[in-house]
Amino acid sequence: MELTEIDHVAIAVRDLDAAIKFYAEAFGAEVAHRETVDSDGVEEALIKVADSYIQLTAATNEDSPIAKFLERKGEGLHHIGYRVDDCAQALADMVAAGATPIDAAPRPGSRGTTVAFIHPKGAFGTLIELVQE
Repeated sequence: MELTEIDHVAIAVRDLDAAIKFYAEAFGAEVAHRETVDSDGVEEALIKVADSYIQLTAATNEDSPIAKFLERKGEGLHHIGYRVDDCAQALADMVAAGATPIDAAPRPGSRGTTVAFIHPKGAFGTLIELVQE
């Protein structure tokens, strides 16, 4: 089994600080990690839940995938991140199984991870991020 656990569930939000405040007030949650990923045009805040995260993610520019998602669908569930031991192998195996990759090869992700995305059209309607720590 290549999936080792759920790394994160990503939620697209318009106002990252407001979303962080909501999670703090509703759940007593604290941000475990916050980072801007300029290459993806996003700022994220990770809230630790057991060994996984809720990833609150907001656009930092109008051209980012999150900005486009918010424009089309509004706030809400954006993608799920699956933790894998070997991102390149998991990507190759998914493509061999018929998945449509967004990333041709793994690339750097937030918090020092290696990531690759799979298009929802090739994954039963769910945007998937493969995450190798």
